[in-house]
Amino acid sequence: MASVFCDRQGVLLVDFMPRNTTINADAYCATLRHLRKAIQKHRRRKLSRGIVLIHDNARTHTARQKQTLLHDAFHWDTFDHPPYSPDLALSDFYLFSKMKEHLAGKRFTDDEDLQHAVMD
Repeated sequence: MASVFCDRQGVLLVDFMPRNTTINADAYCATLRHLRKAIQKHRRRKLSRGIVLIHDNARTHTARQKQTLLHDAFHWDTFDHPPYSPDLALSDFYLFSKMKEHLAGKRFTDDEDLQHAVMD
């Protein structure tokens, strides 16, 4: 599984979960820390303007640990997207079409090959 974070300028972070693992509050908070580092590296001025993440009500998105990290430590806000909406979030619509174009017709021997192809 990959968690993808992007802004209007492009992808900031693609964070891959190891095979046969599940995402929980600890794993999601670690991903958010990676995201903060990616923003510091690629979009320095954005951290001073505030960050808003689009979230549904998945357990990892509503966990108290995540809320404390986002609001108290990072001072980021969240925008709720209905989890069962027939509409894709705009970010999903953009991401899926671009990823489909990039990966069309390619075959991968293992997860590592796929990860490298996504990161190119």
